[in-house]
Amino acid sequence: MIRFLQLSICFLFLSSPLFALELQFTAIPDQDTSRLEARFSKVADYLSKQLGVKVRYIPVKSYAASIQAFKEDEVQLAWFGGLSGVQARRTNPHAAALAQGKEDQEFITYLIANRNTGLKASENFPMSIIGKTFTFGSKGSTSGRLMPEFYIRQNFKKAPRKVFHKVGFSGDHSKTIALVQSGAYQVGAVNYQVYEQELKDGKIDPKKVVVLWKTPKYPDYNWSVRGDVDAKFGAGFTAKIKAALLGMKDPELLSSFPRSRFIAADNQMYKPIEDTATLIGLLR
Repeated sequence: MIRFLQLSICFLFLSSPLFALELQFTAIPDQDTSRLEARFSKVADYLSKQLGVKVRYIPVKSYAASIQAFKEDEVQLAWFGGLSGVQARRTNPHAAALAQGKEDQEFITYLIANRNTGLKASENFPMSIIGKTFTFGSKGSTSGRLMPEFYIRQNFKKAPRKVFHKVGFSGDHSKTIALVQSGAYQVGAVNYQVYEQELKDGKIDPKKVVVLWKTPKYPDYNWSVRGDVDAKFGAGFTAKIKAALLGMKDPELLSSFPRSRFIAADNQMYKPIEDTATLIGLLR
């Protein structure tokens, strides 16, 4: 009789709606995919424990794919860049930015160059990059495309394709660094966090690559959630996700982003990104 009751209770637990639900999240593929898999599988484990539901990381192959997955409810939560976050939230009513890294309040882009170009570091925008070969990161990247393109247009008063001998899009920041270091492209735009991490990891040879210029600061990465999460998982679930993200204290988890901690964010913080993207024609 006792065993029958135990089995009945177990069956009821397993068949309960909350247990059956699974929160799925993704992240923009801004660097080496194997590093992303290692990072976000641990984040999924952390969120599962904090939220009391199964949480699974869904890898994607492009920035556009992360936005599409968010739009189609294939994921309910995502780690976006500033621009991709704006684009994704536009696809879902009441979608919200929940958190950002402390460092994301004041993010910057590095313009880097192969040392064989003879280009030197400067506090002023390097006008001498004109006529060189240039690679952005992903077409949807805030730090690898939006902000550097804005400053290129602002200083040269024309589109990048009219400034450079050749323009490319590497797809992610790690590839941008590798292309510039090898000399395949003379100059590139890269997320400063990825650059500093790869420099620390010994993947960048300072004898081959120089940081030419650093952009002014702007808001960037964010955790964004769909606006219908509470309807699916229960009242207050969005607030529960936010609390879990803000409460992430494990140094190993944080260092993999890399961020010192997460702080509260909201959609209005990314209005400058939306305005800049609209100004240069990336948003309508």
